[in-house]
Amino acid sequence: MGRIGVLLLNLGGPDTIEDVRHFLFNLFSDPEIIRLPFPWMQKPLAWLISTLRAKKSQANYKHIGGGSPLRRITEEQAVALETQLKEKGREVKVYVGMRYWHPFTEEAIAKIKQDRIEKLVILPLYPQFSISTSGSSFRLLERIWEQDISLHQIEYTLIPSWYHRAGYLQAMAQLIAQELDKCPHPDRVHIFFSAHGVPVSYVEEAGDPYQREIEDCTSKIMQTLNRQNNHTLAYQSRVGPVEWLKPYTEDSIPELAAQGINELLVVPISFVSEHIETLQEIDMEYRELAENSGIHNFYRVPALNTHPVFIGDLADSVIEALEAPNIKFAEVIHPPKKAKMYPQERWEWGLTTAAEVWNGRLAMIGFIGLLVELMTGHGPLHFIGLL
Repeated sequence: MGRIGVLLLNLGGPDTIEDVRHFLFNLFSDPEIIRLPFPWMQKPLAWLISTLRAKKSQANYKHIGGGSPLRRITEEQAVALETQLKEKGREVKVYVGMRYWHPFTEEAIAKIKQDRIEKLVILPLYPQFSISTSGSSFRLLERIWEQDISLHQIEYTLIPSWYHRAGYLQAMAQLIAQELDKCPHPDRVHIFFSAHGVPVSYVEEAGDPYQREIEDCTSKIMQTLNRQNNHTLAYQSRVGPVEWLKPYTEDSIPELAAQGINELLVVPISFVSEHIETLQEIDMEYRELAENSGIHNFYRVPALNTHPVFIGDLADSVIEALEAPNIKFAEVIHPPKKAKMYPQERWEWGLTTAAEVWNGRLAMIGFIGLLVELMTGHGPLHFIGLL
């Protein structure tokens, strides 16, 4: 089959406190994050945001050791996946490509070209597809492919989502069961699935399947777990003045406490690696919220990281992708159906995690509001748990 590669996609995160401002600049320089009517405004606004928000973001990263562990964990996953594939009889080189920090996606592609990879499997480390995660990375890769004709010699295929795979579900169920069994009264523990939220417009206007896949994933994990515990699904990391998927995690925790629930096990369902949203937002912010609400037994299921069942299933998914018909960028980003899988390409005012579009409804009011929030230090700029 020639030289085979796997490209793991992830968000990325600052390695040190000194990297935080530069990371934020990269994040907000992306027009998929903040859409402006004039491209020349992008860099100055990114500089303003990264300068004003750096201190607060640095404080959050100091709480978890001074930087994001995401790069280290993702590279460990890459090594583990490469090892698993070799044990399964496949000589495959695994690469890591991040959106906003090293190793950037462009760096990974340069290595792939240098190694003369002939067949490539592109695997996002997001179990469920969303236009704000996998879709954003796919769109970047599509642009890279269009601009570099030498990449056309590489036969590639995408794995858009994989939350339904038996190995992933088994690994999640094992981690949940392990934490439940550590509790004094496992049957009384309420299982709380916390997924990263997306704006409602992603689902209703852009046709994002994320909510459906998250709900289906939660159901499948509970079926695999096969316990009688009650469970709840909520969404964290809400930002901006637009409506996001409900219920919100910060609202659901006090509501459960008011119902008399005193034992809560939080499951980070959107994430397969420990990072700022698990280590700081869940472990610190939501733990404090739970305790203040009267929930004094707060537990959290660890991220999958390099769980052997999880890595083994990723290896199987790669092998299956190599043997199946290729899935191309256009099929995922621009599918031939009525419901769009990605917001329109034209410039529109908007503030989003990756592509939230205001469709002109708030226009200058929204932009001014954003600047006020940045200047005052108060407001919703808490993108994907970074701020």
